[in-house]
Amino acid sequence: MFVAVGVAAAAVGAVSAATGAAAADGVFNVRTYGATGNGSTNDAAAAQKAVNAASAAGGGIVEFPAGSYVIGNTVHLKSDITILLDSGATLLGTSSGYDAPESNPNSAYQDFGHSHFHDAMWYGDGLKNIGFTGQGTIDGNGHFITGNPSSGQADKLISLTRCTNLTMSGITLRRGGHFAALINGCDGVTSDHLNIQTSTNRDGWNIINTQHVTITNITAMANDDALVFKSDWALGQKFFNGHVTVTHAHLQAGCCNALMFGSETCGDFSDYVFDDIAITGASKSGLGMVSMDGANISDVHYRNITMSNVASPIMQKIGTRRRCGNSPGIGSIHDITYDNVTGSGKGPYSPTIWGADSTHRPSNVTFNNVNLTVPGGHAAMSTGVPSNDPNNYNPNSIGTRPAYGWYIHNANGIHYTASSVRFRNNDARPAVIADNSSGITFDGLTAQRGTGSPTDVLFNTVAGYCVQNSANTTGGALRVTANSSTKSCPTQGADFSLGLSPTSQSVSPGGTASITVSTAVLSGAPGDVSLSASGAPAGSTPSFSVNPVPAGGSSVLSVPIPTGTSGTFSITVKGTAGTASHSATATVTVGTTGGVVVSGLSAKDTTNAADWSVQSNLHVGSVQYGDRTYTVAALPSALGGAVWVRTANDSKAATPNPLVTFSINQQATVAVAVDTRIGRRSWMDAGWTDTGSQIRNNESTPRSFEVFTKTFPAGTVALGPNGSTGSSMYMIVVF
Repeated sequence: MFVAVGVAAAAVGAVSAATGAAAADGVFNVRTYGATGNGSTNDAAAAQKAVNAASAAGGGIVEFPAGSYVIGNTVHLKSDITILLDSGATLLGTSSGYDAPESNPNSAYQDFGHSHFHDAMWYGDGLKNIGFTGQGTIDGNGHFITGNPSSGQADKLISLTRCTNLTMSGITLRRGGHFAALINGCDGVTSDHLNIQTSTNRDGWNIINTQHVTITNITAMANDDALVFKSDWALGQKFFNGHVTVTHAHLQAGCCNALMFGSETCGDFSDYVFDDIAITGASKSGLGMVSMDGANISDVHYRNITMSNVASPIMQKIGTRRRCGNSPGIGSIHDITYDNVTGSGKGPYSPTIWGADSTHRPSNVTFNNVNLTVPGGHAAMSTGVPSNDPNNYNPNSIGTRPAYGWYIHNANGIHYTASSVRFRNNDARPAVIADNSSGITFDGLTAQRGTGSPTDVLFNTVAGYCVQNSANTTGGALRVTANSSTKSCPTQGADFSLGLSPTSQSVSPGGTASITVSTAVLSGAPGDVSLSASGAPAGSTPSFSVNPVPAGGSSVLSVPIPTGTSGTFSITVKGTAGTASHSATATVTVGTTGGVVVSGLSAKDTTNAADWSVQSNLHVGSVQYGDRTYTVAALPSALGGAVWVRTANDSKAATPNPLVTFSINQQATVAVAVDTRIGRRSWMDAGWTDTGSQIRNNESTPRSFEVFTKTFPAGTVALGPNGSTGSSMYMIVVF
């Protein structure tokens, strides 16, 4: 790997000699390649030259300094390239000049915008290690098409297919036409503080046929869907979709859906967590989930969600459109949880769970502390099953629901605890209706009663219904009516649920697996939940941050990984409260055969040593320090994916020499990235090479770190102090 760095540096030098470009630090400034940034000259050719030069050098950072850059042609992105938009940099679209929509033999299975990818400002296919970072803006400038573009027109700002390791962080995407960003067939996506503003156009971000996604702190203000997960047939095959986490999001959709699965649903979806989401508008679904094309959707968890101004707060539907090239059957929805959800709707669609038929039903869906308020204001109506278009995924595909609150049709195992439904205007419909279903339970339901309503909860042909510990908003008992239905309430007792996040992760030997254990009250008052863990590697002693944990609370399980460990381990967490006991399992993969292993990390700065740790897979978006929230914004391609040491920024002035020691299992190159304000350290002898490349972070004033490398034999590595209060602490990468 050390040789690769040298080759990359030589290539940079060759490009510099050929073009006159000063890119020895791995940063390719578009102005060096002819960009003006004057807001009128087309700078697309200069941008493409900078991308090509960076690619020829083995990868690098293409930087747009402050200015307004007209990008009037499609720029073809390449692997190992990060597009860095400095604060004050804006890329502007034009009305023509872009690549024409390419032909696609699979275009009959999804709409035009999803079927064609070349008609974009930025396009790439089959790329790896790519990113859009910084604090600047990509703006369609009012020229991008919201319908079907003609040759030369664009309908997407960013269009990527079959990508691996994509980062989109810090930047703003504005006025993208049909899509601000569309990705299809990708694996490994990281996004932090992405700002999408397409409320005058259409979609925010469509994530299609993609897995291993982490999104934090996103804002998406769209007209069409804001943040949507889909699986279509545009690439001519079925994909798995999953292992996705979205936290700290603000979403809004003008005409359509805020947070959505579908409608394109050819591939299966599993392992999604949505936590701390604020939705401030949606004229379709706030939280929408449809399986229209044969997809099996499972293991999806919504937590700590607030919604306002949504037409349909929550909707699940299984349809029978089956619009995919593999002749799919009818899909499924199962094992879905909603915890701590508050929604205020503008109507007119009641929260709905709808199955396709008696054998294709949403199942095992739980709602805990889900409190919804709808507009109400409807007169009494027939309580029969409303009309349904099985090929339409929109909330209006089902006729007016005969319940103002929950309407459940063709479903199994739907459970509500400590939840409520209310209206703002008197409504004469029942609060809840369930029909043609089984195992429908309400424990602790609070429902508002409308003047003139025939009943509060109605069951029609339901096998095994239960309403207990429930009341109307004035404290009186709920009126329950059952037709052709059987009652079956479990023996009342205290119970809880238990879940783990993430359900899978990779950890280096010497590192620590961290798993959040979440509990929720299902019934009664379980009290404290005692936790235990099994399945850890030999020599590991797992520990919980809180144990026991109050039911409804959470704890963090830490599993230290001994040095020399490799393989995959199933970590099972068991929780017990009284007579109730539940378990959940997460997978931890340790090490890779034949790879470099870092072990025995020891930091001599005792005050801050606890914030040092061994990490795997260094990438743009990695949290740089154990005691700060700064992330990596730009990274030389040679260091991507490497094992690294997360240091503590407060160790920057520590004086012990050596400051840190660790062991490596084989000969390897060690990179130390030093704040450019202080440069090479005095303890770096002639064996240390200045690579000319840099790492950058995302501080409010971004810091750059010059990369020095040295090859070490297997054994102990000792590094000296950073030794400066007027700088940031160095980083360590091993490859």
